[in-house]
Amino acid sequence: MNEMNELAARLLAEDAVKVVIGYEEGPVGVRPAFVTDPAMAGSLIFDSRCVQNLAVYLNPRRSHVAGLGKLAIIVKGCDAKAVAGLIRENQVRREDLVIIGVRCGGVARCAGTAAELTSETVADRCRDCGVREPSLYDHLLLPLPPPPPESTRREDKMAELAGMTAEERWAFWSEQMERCIRCNACREVCPMCFCVQCVAEKNQPQWIPTSPTLEGNVMWQMTRVMHQAGRCVECQECERACPSDIPLGLLNTRVARNVEKRFQYKASDDPNAEAPMGNYRTDDEEEFIL
Repeated sequence: MNEMNELAARLLAEDAVKVVIGYEEGPVGVRPAFVTDPAMAGSLIFDSRCVQNLAVYLNPRRSHVAGLGKLAIIVKGCDAKAVAGLIRENQVRREDLVIIGVRCGGVARCAGTAAELTSETVADRCRDCGVREPSLYDHLLLPLPPPPPESTRREDKMAELAGMTAEERWAFWSEQMERCIRCNACREVCPMCFCVQCVAEKNQPQWIPTSPTLEGNVMWQMTRVMHQAGRCVECQECERACPSDIPLGLLNTRVARNVEKRFQYKASDDPNAEAPMGNYRTDDEEEFIL
């Protein structure tokens, strides 16, 4: 067994944790794994197919996971940012976690893609990644691989949208949003969507229409994206999970860049970093206030 398997087996055997959340081979690619038996720790793997952000299982809405007992979780750098966000927002306690950080050379666009990355198969989130070696961990494993292949796919699309007129952008997004079936996959896969009752489900008053119409879809997605301002770690799991192939990551990236420009803040794996939405500053420009 490699160091990951040995560590997981030891943590479970010593009763330091009750479950290790990681990755294993599945019938159609890599899938999340919940290992509770030291003898099964050898099934854990990590390679470029491990695309899922496992921090979603720390989300307090998933109380069945918390009910398993103290857990260890395997995180890439982008996942560690989500763990830090949940700690920062008091959704999980640091002392209740054993964080196993893994050095990462990039991941594929989908879990079933071959492990060897190319500019076509590498995930958009891996471009200019600053957390290939996470700083939030109890154990740090694996040697640092070479950087992932260069891909300009996301930047090219962002530039294309920026070059459009307002009318052209509205036409583009209307076409995208009309495909939304309101399945809520984007919400369920997001580690930072942890409201006990989502605003989209409230009906007294009803803020967001529930039927999959253009009006309701736009209101839902804009509300979701704005709720993630300064909180989104740009793991793009929402986009990967969308059955209608709506490029939701473009919206999240746009908002994240606006937050960085206005507040000099990027989501980080430091749970003590003060996010803009929870930090009052007297030097905010407030140019939008008339």
